[in-house]
Amino acid sequence: MNAMNSILSKAKTEKNGLAGIALDSYGSTDDSVAFVHKDSLSENHPPSPGDLHAAEQGIYFRDGRRRIDFVLVFEEEDPGSKKSKRKKKKAAESGEVKEKSPEEKNDQYRKKFLNNLRKAGCEMEEEISSTGKKTITYIKVFASWDVLCYYAEELNFRAPLQAHPNPSENWSAKVLESLHIPNMMDQEVPNKPLDYYTCVFKKSKLDKFLGSENRDTFFSNTQRHRIVYEILATTPYGKRKRAEIGIDRLIDEGAFQAAYPLHDGSWKKPSHSIPAEQLNRRQVLYDYWARWGCWYKYQPLDHIREYFGEKIGIYFAWLGLYTANLIPAAVVGLLVFLYGVVTMGTNVPAREVCNSGGDFVMCPLCDENIGCAYWNLSDTCTQAKISYLFDNEGTVFFSAFMSLWAVTFLEYWKRKNASLAHHWDVMDFEEEEERPRPQFAAMAPSMEKNPVTGIKEPHFPDEDRFKRMMAGAVIIIFMMVMVLIFVLGVIMYRVLISIPLFQSVMFRAQASNIANMSGACVNLILIMASGIVYQKIAEKLTEWEMHRTQTEHEDSYTFKVFIFQFVNFYSSIFYIAFFKGRFVGYPGHYNRFFGLRNEACGQGGCLVELAQQLAVIMIGKQVINNAQEIIVPKIKNYLQRREVAKGMEKSSEPARWEEDYQLIENEGLFEEYLEMVIQFGFITIFVAAFPLAPLFALLNNWVEIRLDAHKFVCEVRRSVSERAQDIGVWFNILDALVQLAVISNAFIIAVTSEFLPRLLYKYEKNWNLDGYVNFTLAYSPPGAMSQECRYKEFRDKDGSFSLFYWRLLAIRLGFVILFEHVVFFISRLIDIMVPDIPESLEIKIKRERYLAKQALQDQEHIMAGGLAGVGEEDEGGDDEFAVTTQGRKGATRMDAGNVYLSVPTADV
Repeated sequence: MNAMNSILSKAKTEKNGLAGIALDSYGSTDDSVAFVHKDSLSENHPPSPGDLHAAEQGIYFRDGRRRIDFVLVFEEEDPGSKKSKRKKKKAAESGEVKEKSPEEKNDQYRKKFLNNLRKAGCEMEEEISSTGKKTITYIKVFASWDVLCYYAEELNFRAPLQAHPNPSENWSAKVLESLHIPNMMDQEVPNKPLDYYTCVFKKSKLDKFLGSENRDTFFSNTQRHRIVYEILATTPYGKRKRAEIGIDRLIDEGAFQAAYPLHDGSWKKPSHSIPAEQLNRRQVLYDYWARWGCWYKYQPLDHIREYFGEKIGIYFAWLGLYTANLIPAAVVGLLVFLYGVVTMGTNVPAREVCNSGGDFVMCPLCDENIGCAYWNLSDTCTQAKISYLFDNEGTVFFSAFMSLWAVTFLEYWKRKNASLAHHWDVMDFEEEEERPRPQFAAMAPSMEKNPVTGIKEPHFPDEDRFKRMMAGAVIIIFMMVMVLIFVLGVIMYRVLISIPLFQSVMFRAQASNIANMSGACVNLILIMASGIVYQKIAEKLTEWEMHRTQTEHEDSYTFKVFIFQFVNFYSSIFYIAFFKGRFVGYPGHYNRFFGLRNEACGQGGCLVELAQQLAVIMIGKQVINNAQEIIVPKIKNYLQRREVAKGMEKSSEPARWEEDYQLIENEGLFEEYLEMVIQFGFITIFVAAFPLAPLFALLNNWVEIRLDAHKFVCEVRRSVSERAQDIGVWFNILDALVQLAVISNAFIIAVTSEFLPRLLYKYEKNWNLDGYVNFTLAYSPPGAMSQECRYKEFRDKDGSFSLFYWRLLAIRLGFVILFEHVVFFISRLIDIMVPDIPESLEIKIKRERYLAKQALQDQEHIMAGGLAGVGEEDEGGDDEFAVTTQGRKGATRMDAGNVYLSVPTADV
C-alpha cells in the first residue's frame, strides 16, 4: 500500500460493527474519542416490493428496488375528446398539405430526447393516467451506478471518508445557559445529519469511501437529483446549432409540462403514532420547522441543507440571522417613537401652532386665480403634533444607531457564513469546483482549456459577452428612464388632484394628505406592475449574455433587477426626501413645470409626507407579497389538483409522482432575496423618517420565514439541490445599501428634518424655542398677493434669503460631513474588531495544517516526489486527492507534500 493509502487507512477502521475515528487524531482540541455506528451513516436499504407501504410505492420503480431519481411529465389530448376530433375534422376538410403541427413536433422532440437519455445510461419506466379529455404520462427516470460514478467525478462531488457527530452550537443558547435561563427557542430535532470527513470523489478510490459497499445508498438523494438534472439539461432533442438542448427548453416549447425530483413522501404525519426518529425527512421539516407553531424556535439548518441543498440552507440561515438582528433595532425604534409620544406635550412649536388661532394667515398652496384660498396655520395642529413623532431629538440617535446596526449585522453574517460554508463543505466551491452551466455548455461555440483546472470546457468569447452586456445596459437605462417618467406622472397627479381638493371647503384641511396618500397608492401599483415586466426582460437579457457558471448568471441577473428595482421603489421616496418643496419659489415668483406650480410640502412638512410614503410602499408591499404567497399558491394548487384528479378514481390513492405533479412549480429564491433586500433598504436608507420601520420588518419576517418554509415543504415541487458558498451578489448590494444609508440619513436629518433649524434657533435666539414658529415664517413680498400672507421659508420681505438661511446651510453641510465621518469611522472600527472568520475556526485550521505536515514527515518519498507515485499507481491517474471535512474551511488538497485535513467546528 502506498503512502497515501496508509494515511487514509488510518481514517477508516471497522471494529465490531463500528466505524470510528479519534477526533483528536485530526486536529480536534477535545481529548475524547467519538465513534459512530456504521448503520447510522446511510439511509435505509430499499425494501422488497412486498414490504413497501402503499404511500411509499411511488418513490420506486415497479420492481421496488430502483429508486425514482426524476420524473418527467407530458400531457396529450385524448384522441376521443371533442377538441381532438374537431382538429382532425378541420384538417381533413382543408385537404391542404401543411407543416407538422405543434403536437407532432413535440412528439418528435420527446422521442428523440428520451432515446438520447437511454443512450446516456438512464433507465425509464412509464405510467399513464387518463382524465377523459387528456392523457398524462409520467416518465420515471433512474440513473445506474456507472452513470452516477461518471457524473460524480465530472461534477466534483465529495464523498465521505469518515463520520463524526455534528457539532453545531448557538451563541444565544450559550448565553441563556450561562445565565441559567430556560431556552424556549431550543428543540431536539430527530435524525440530525452527521458530519463527515470528505474528499473529491474518484471511482478508482471507491473502497476508501464510507458506505461504498452499498451502491443503493452511497449517493444521497440530492446528489442523484443533481446528476440526473445535469443529464437532462445537456441532452439534445434536435440540432445543437439551434440550441435544441435540455429539458428546460423542452418545457418552454410545451413538449413536457414538468420535470422534478420526488419529495421523500408525504409531509403529513401518519394517523397512528410513530416515534419521531421514524418520520421521513419531509415530515421532520414540517413538524419542527414549517409549522406556524415553530415561529419562535431555532431553524434546523442542517436538516434544511440535507433536504434542499446548500443554496436554500444559506438563504434561511441569512434570513434567520437578519430577523434575529431586527429585534434590537425594532425595540430601539419603538422606544424612539414612544419618546415622541410621551414628550409631545412639551413640544413648544406644535403648541404654538395649535394656539395661534388666526395669527398666521398662510399663502394659498396653489394658484389664487384658480380658487385656492388662504388658510390659518392653526388648521395644521394635528399634522404638527404628528410630525414631532417622527422628527425629534431621538431621530438623530436612531439614525446613527441603525447605521452601526447594519454594519454590525453584515460583519456577523460574514462570520456565520464562513462557519456554514466550512461546515457544509462549500468554502472553495465558486473558485475551484463550480462547473459551467448546462445551458452554457450546450450553446457555447468553442472549447478551451480552463486556466485554473487545466481541463477543456465550453467557452464563449469575453469580447462578445461584453458587447451583449453593453446592449443590455442600454435597455436597463431605458427602463429606468421609464420609471422616472412614472414618478413625474405621479407628481403631476398629486398636483392636479390637490387643486379641486383645495377649492373644496370640505376637503381643504386634508387636501395634502388625500393627495399624498392616493399618490402613494398609485405609485405602489406602478412599482409592482413595472417590476414584473422588467424581470421578464432581465431574464432574457441574462440568458443572452452567456455567463459561464450558475453563480455568474445569477449575479448578473440579480444586479440588473436590483438596479431597476432600486430606482423603481426608492425614486419617489428620494424625491420627497431631498427635492420636494426645494424649488417652489416664493409668492409672486413661483417656479412652474408644464404650466403648473412646482409641488410644495404639505402643512405638516416634508418629513411627515416621507413617513407616509414609506409606510404605504413598505407596508403595502409586504401585505401584497404575503397575500400573494398565501393565496396564489393555494389557488394554483387547487386548480392543478382538480385538473390532475379528474382522471383518477376517487377510491384510489395517488402515487407519489402524481401527488408531486399536483404541487406548483418551484420558482427559486430570487423573489425572496429581492423582497428582503428591498426591505433592508427601507429600514436603513430612510429610517430617520420612519423609526417604526424595523418593527414592521420584524413582524413581516416572522411571517415570511413560516410562509417560505411551508411553501418549500408543502406547496411546491422539490427543487434540484444547488450548491452555494454564500448569498452571492446580494451581500455586495447589502453592503452598498449600508454605505448609502449613512449618507442618506445624514442628509435627511440635515435637510428634511427640523432638527438643525431648531438647534440653531436655540443657540442664537431662545433656548426654549419660544417664537420659533413665527421666526420660520416669511412675509409675502408687497403686492405679490391680494393680501399679506405667510409662507415657510427663511427669507426677507423682498424674497431674498436671510442671513440665518446661509448660516443654517453651512451648519447643514458641516453636519453631513461630521455625521458620515463619525459613523464611517466607528463602522470601520467594528469591521476591524470583528474578524470575518471566528478565531476558534482559524485556530482549528492552523492545527489541521500542523498535524497534516507532522503526519507526512515520515513519508520521505511523498515529500521528495509529491503524489506522483499515487497518480501512477491509481488506475485513474489522479493528480489530486483533496481530503476535507464536510463543510470545513481550509480543507485543501493533498499535493506535493501538503495535506490539510479538517475537523468539525462550532456553528458560530
